[in-house]
Amino acid sequence: MNGKLLSQLPDFLCENELVERLKILPNYNINIANETMPTRLLALSELYDIYIPSQLSVDVYNKLYMALLRSIKKKENDMMVKQQRIENTTNTIQTYNGIIGGADSFTIIGVSGIGKSSAITRAISLIFGNHFIETTDPYQRIAPFILVQCPFDSSVKSLLLEIVRILDATLDGDYLQVAQRYTTDRLIGFVSQICLNHVGVLIVDEIQNVVNNKNGDKLIGALTQIINSSGISVCMVGTPECLHWFESAPHLERRTIGLRYLQTDYDDDFIHFCKNLLKFQYVQQYTEPSEKIINWLYAHSNGVTSTVVSLFYRAQELAIMSNTEKLSIDIFNASYNGMMSMQVEKVQKKNSQTVNKTHKEITIHHSDGVNIADLYNYSQSNNYDLLTLIKNTFTVEEVEIC
Repeated sequence: MNGKLLSQLPDFLCENELVERLKILPNYNINIANETMPTRLLALSELYDIYIPSQLSVDVYNKLYMALLRSIKKKENDMMVKQQRIENTTNTIQTYNGIIGGADSFTIIGVSGIGKSSAITRAISLIFGNHFIETTDPYQRIAPFILVQCPFDSSVKSLLLEIVRILDATLDGDYLQVAQRYTTDRLIGFVSQICLNHVGVLIVDEIQNVVNNKNGDKLIGALTQIINSSGISVCMVGTPECLHWFESAPHLERRTIGLRYLQTDYDDDFIHFCKNLLKFQYVQQYTEPSEKIINWLYAHSNGVTSTVVSLFYRAQELAIMSNTEKLSIDIFNASYNGMMSMQVEKVQKKNSQTVNKTHKEITIHHSDGVNIADLYNYSQSNNYDLLTLIKNTFTVEEVEIC
């Protein structure tokens, strides 16, 4: 296998070429201003597809590429070849034969909405897209990246099964059918073995779900065992609330060093993002991007780029539909106030709802590792409907009582 895996990695991109390849811009023509209102409103939705790279984008690409490089290189050593051949001859994975010490693990921590997930998705797409690494002697297929979300209840088994499910979908495998029969302890070994053979980098998003969760330690422990046993790189992605939790555990502190984006500054990156975004105007009268507008966007978005896009979209939508057909601070304020009033009305409506005259008796069949308190805490912190959450987690029987 000497060099057969590494030779399939694409070239490492740097500087301007990387930024240009990461960028996603709409097929925009300034003459769109002459089109009908419906045509322009439809085209306006393309704003949500825009991706304007920042330093975060470059950092994430560099980190993921190097993590993949180290992981693939580790798979090419003699021990890994021997383990692969043993698996091919026995045609079974009853136990797992790991290597001592994982390739590496790291974190990408940033405030919500800063663009972590988008940067990861763009980096994965640019490095390997939907392709996989394949060799014939010995036969081996490797998914360069497997991206999963940490379950809201930090269920170890749910996470492990999701890893297997996505790997099957990527490599057209059938491991899930076997995995579903295993206990959690045995499943950790099973997943370690298939990661050893078939995964480059495992990315676990929403890792902050482990904080203040009774299953949090178990989930991190399972990930640590996978790292140590499989040799793959593991990237954990989350919000700053998980930092103290990681740093308070000596055995985690070394494994969770990585990228940090703890605030959104009014800096060159933000200004560059706004100037590029503001070029895509679908109103009839073009407005040059100005410092005043960029300052307004920062003040009303706290520098969160996803919010900036929404504010820009809503302002143009209002300008078009009101026949104002020009962007101004007044239009931005009007659209923002409209958005806020809609949110207030939504909250008031939710709070004023009374219990329906037709009551329902609900019988809940308990699910292992999850209780109602966990679901309630999650629904409150994430503004999620509790009843929907219960229905999605438990078997619920509803009987109308007249």
